[in-house]
Amino acid sequence: MVGQTLAALGVGHAFGVVGSGNFRVTNALRAGGVPFTTTRHEAGAATMADAYARMSGTVAVLSVHQGCGLTNAATGICEAAKSRTPLVVLAAEATGATSNFAMDQAGFAVAVGAVAERVHSGPSAVADTVRAWHTARDERRTVVLNLPLDVQGVAVDADPAAAPGSPPAPGAPAPSSVAELAALFSAASRPVIVAGRGARHAGHALRRLGEATGALLATSAVANGLFNGDPYALGISGGFASPTTARLISEADLIVGFGCALNMWTMRHGRLIGPDAKVAQVDVDGAALGLHRPVDLGVVGDSAATAEAVLAALGTGGPGYRTPEVADAIATRGRWNAEPVEDLSTQDRIDPRILSRELDKLLPAERIVSIDSGNFMGYPSAYLSVPDEHGFCFTQAFQSIGLGLSTAIGAALARPDRLPVLASGDGGFLMSIAELETAVRLGLPLLCLIYNDAAYGAEVHHFGPYADLSTVVFPDTDIAALAKGFGAEGLTVRRASDLAGIETWLASSPTRPLVVDAKITSDGGSWWLAEAFKGH
Repeated sequence: MVGQTLAALGVGHAFGVVGSGNFRVTNALRAGGVPFTTTRHEAGAATMADAYARMSGTVAVLSVHQGCGLTNAATGICEAAKSRTPLVVLAAEATGATSNFAMDQAGFAVAVGAVAERVHSGPSAVADTVRAWHTARDERRTVVLNLPLDVQGVAVDADPAAAPGSPPAPGAPAPSSVAELAALFSAASRPVIVAGRGARHAGHALRRLGEATGALLATSAVANGLFNGDPYALGISGGFASPTTARLISEADLIVGFGCALNMWTMRHGRLIGPDAKVAQVDVDGAALGLHRPVDLGVVGDSAATAEAVLAALGTGGPGYRTPEVADAIATRGRWNAEPVEDLSTQDRIDPRILSRELDKLLPAERIVSIDSGNFMGYPSAYLSVPDEHGFCFTQAFQSIGLGLSTAIGAALARPDRLPVLASGDGGFLMSIAELETAVRLGLPLLCLIYNDAAYGAEVHHFGPYADLSTVVFPDTDIAALAKGFGAEGLTVRRASDLAGIETWLASSPTRPLVVDAKITSDGGSWWLAEAFKGH
C-alpha cells in the first residue's frame, strides 16, 4: 500500500539497497511504475536520490533495510536534510526489542535533520504515506518514513490512488516588506542580487527585477548557472568568485539575497559586503533571516513572488550598476578562465587550472557537472561552465568528501539529455568507488575527472609542509586501471595532449563511463581553500 500510494502520488525515481525489510515496498514501487536503481551501498543510494530530486524537481525515494541499512545512509540523508531536498526515505523498522536491527530510528532521523514519520497501522497506511509525501514536497524536507515490520504484513483494504492535491501557493510577502525592499532598491546605485537554492525557480522574475533596478546578478554555488547568458551575470559569489566578480560585489551599496543564506562561503566571511552596504534577505523560512549575518531588512516570502511584488511596487529607475564599463569587465574578466596563470605543469603532472580550462573547451556545452569535496573542487566549479541551474549539482551542505560519484549518477538519471561530468579528488573517488559498478551497469556515458594528488589535499595544505603528513598522503594509485576492472574505460592524463583520449571517447557515442586519472601538480593550496579554512 505504501509503495502503490507513492507511485500514485508521482515520485520521480527510487534508489536503494534491498533487504528483507524493504523488499515488498520496493517491488510495490516498481510495480507502480517508479524506476528503481539498485546501488552497491546505502550511502550511494541516499546521495543519488538527493541529486535526482535536485536536478529533476520531483520528490525522490530512498529505500533501506531496518537498522543498519538506515545508518549506512546517514551522511547522504544528513546532506539532503541540510539542503532541504524533497526526499522520502522508506526505512523498514524492527519492532522487537531483542532484534539485532533494533534502534531509535525516529531519533536518528531527527539527529541528522530529517523529519521522522511512521506508518502507524494498516488502516492509516495511505494517510501516513500521503502526509510524509506532502511534507517532502510542500515543505521541501527530507522525511524518514519508518515502516514497522509488524505493521507491514497487515492486510488492508484501501485505495492507494490518493489525490496528491495542488502545491500550496507561493508565499506572498507582506505589503510593508515589499515597500521597504522596493525603497532599498530605489535608493541604491550599485545593487547586487544573490540567488541561492531557494530561488532556483525564480530566475525569470529575478532577471526582470535586475533589469528594472540596474542590479548585477550573482548566485551561491548551488544555484550556479541560473543567470547564464545575461551580460550582467557575475556567476558564483564567494570563494569560487573570480577577482572581477569579487570586486564588483564588494563595491555594491545594496546586496539582496533571494533564497540564499548569505553565509560565510557566499560572502567570504563578510568581506564581500562593503562597510556602507545595506543587506536584505528574502526567504520562505523566517528563521533563516539573519541567521548567518545581520541584515538591514528580512522579508518572509517566496523568492519569485517577492520579486514580482517588488517589480509592481517600483517606480522608474536609473541604470544602477549596469554601465558599459561594468559589462565590459564582466565579459572580459568575469570568469577564472580569462585570468592569466603561470603554468605549473611538469613532465609528468598537469596544472589543475590548465586541465580545467582545456576541458571546458573540449566538452559539449550541454553538460551536467557534479562536484565532490576537497582541495581540488574550486577548479571545476570555477572553470567548467554549465548551461543553466540544472547543469550543476553541488552536494556540499555537510562538507563530506565521497559523495561526488553518487551525485553524478543521480544527476545523470535526472537529465539523460546532457553529458554527465564528475569532478572528484582521488580521496573522495576511492572512498565511493563501489558505485562505479552501478554507473557501468546503468550504461551511463559518465566522464569521471579525478584530480589525483595522491593525498587528502585539503589537510596537506591546511597543516603545511612542516607537519607530519604521513596520515594524509598515499602511494600513487593507478585509478585508470581500477576503472577498467569495474568495466569502465580508463585514461591517464599527465599533460594537456593526453586529453585527446577524451575526444576519442566522446566521438564513440559512449555507453559506459570514462575515468580520467589526472595526475595534478600541487598548487600550494587552492585560492578558495584559504577562505574555507577560516570557517573551521
